[in-house]
Amino acid sequence: MSWKETYQAWINYPELDKELEKELKKNKDNAELLEDAFYAPLEFGTAGMRGIIGAGINRMNIYTVRQATEGLALLMDTLDEATKKRGVAISFDSRHHSEDFAHEAARVLGAHGIASFVFESLRPTPELSFTVRHLNTYAGIMITASHNPKEYNGYKIYGEDGGQMPPKESDMITEFVRQAKDLFAIKVAAESEILENGLMKIIGSEVDNAYLAEVKKVTINPELVKEEGKTLKLIFSPLHGTGAVLGEKALKGAGFSNFTMVAEQATPDPEFSTVKKPNPEDAAAFDLAIKHGKKEDADLLIAVDPDADRLGAAVRQPSGEYQLLTGNQIAAIMLDYILTARKNAGTLPVNAAAVKSIVSSEFATAIAKSYNVEMINVLTGFKFIAEQIKLFEETNKHTFMFGFEESYGYLIRPFVRDKDAIQSLVMLAEVAAYYKSEGKNLYDGLQELFTKFGYFAEKTVSLTFDGVEGADQIKSLMTKFRETAPADFAGVKVATMEDFANSKKTTAAGDVETIDLPKSNVLKYLLEDGSWIAVRPSGTEPKIKFYIGTQGTTQEKSIQKRQAFENDIKKFIEE
Repeated sequence: MSWKETYQAWINYPELDKELEKELKKNKDNAELLEDAFYAPLEFGTAGMRGIIGAGINRMNIYTVRQATEGLALLMDTLDEATKKRGVAISFDSRHHSEDFAHEAARVLGAHGIASFVFESLRPTPELSFTVRHLNTYAGIMITASHNPKEYNGYKIYGEDGGQMPPKESDMITEFVRQAKDLFAIKVAAESEILENGLMKIIGSEVDNAYLAEVKKVTINPELVKEEGKTLKLIFSPLHGTGAVLGEKALKGAGFSNFTMVAEQATPDPEFSTVKKPNPEDAAAFDLAIKHGKKEDADLLIAVDPDADRLGAAVRQPSGEYQLLTGNQIAAIMLDYILTARKNAGTLPVNAAAVKSIVSSEFATAIAKSYNVEMINVLTGFKFIAEQIKLFEETNKHTFMFGFEESYGYLIRPFVRDKDAIQSLVMLAEVAAYYKSEGKNLYDGLQELFTKFGYFAEKTVSLTFDGVEGADQIKSLMTKFRETAPADFAGVKVATMEDFANSKKTTAAGDVETIDLPKSNVLKYLLEDGSWIAVRPSGTEPKIKFYIGTQGTTQEKSIQKRQAFENDIKKFIEE
């Protein structure tokens, strides 16, 4: 069907949701907008789907949510009865329609006789991951668009280990989703009926308490926290999302009492009224925290995104101003503390290992190596870190210490199998307490690590290509970098090119090796001076991302080199 025919099918559907019908009538003369909404289905990938809220097959609405859930339900229909009866855990964030979408998912599952365990109100993504394991459900659904702008929402499916659904099952769900072509024919049970017959169970504080009991174990040195937690001044912002639900309790439970929530951002708000982007990677998201920090002379500022899986931080410099840390820097300083504290406590295993994505900094690798701890690289996506944790448990070859991605996602203890900003909040506060006990702060600690391991500088450059033509533009750029790969960047020669789509590592001399990782549309250039550049399309947004990593004898030289590489990438794109 053409987009116009699909649009007509929607506008003619007699039982169309009234809000969506009103939107379509309002935009009936906007052909460009309607084409984008109906030209193709919202992509359902390995991490689920994410898109603008609204009417159409390329939008987040009750019908596309039903379709995605139908895919999961059809997969569960193929399972043995005992496995199917374990059901699905469902949580949601503070975005527009998140609760509605969560309940629609429960209704679809109920129509298949599948039980759902739905949170009474919004909860963080990491708690959903924990809940799947805690309740032993077969799967989990999280309604969230993470750190995207307010116009977006999303849908993520988790597997029985608490990680995002593994590739085999995810591919099966995708096939079932494609089979459910008629969005209006998907059966949904009445909510009153599934509540009455026990196919929709409301959960809340009992799961919160179990999760928080595990978070208490994140603290490595309780005596240190007991001593410094009373005086360490921390400003915390949940950026209008789920972080307020558990973040405050987690800090108090660990022993931190001298912290302040950013009041203007403490209440859930789908409009994210104080920020343009509810993203802790964005400097503007810290404006209010900095204002409060200066007023209260705070040691550390922390913000988490709306579903509380990512965490950003700013540290006070000697001048009294605050400097935002990158995700790579936060990871490095946390890993160094974890390994130091575990070593001092005599609890650092001989087979300790950390895990990071291939586009994350080598800063943490250098730190791990200094402790004889192995750093394992995986593809981008925290499910690959979760897979390693599962492998560690099955083989006992390694003991998990820490996992991270440069995009501000970290995991300290594996009772969760996804990024966990609540755990990270407690751990980073402990790291700050450690430096405070030494008469320093996190800024001082970071400078010490630079002095010891070298000055690392990284940057992620994202280019957005919206609309019908956007996907083609992204494909063309990937083809250009793959087929006419630069021999150098800013005069620094490429030593090796890694193409994860065909699992080949090719040196400048033409030698070829096999990459032992799953296939993925990622290119990585390893340069002669130890720098690296990676290129990949985003899996959740209409973006192509360029990752740059450099190292130098001074911070200034590392940043200058990074800027030169960025300029050369832009030049190559425009040629």
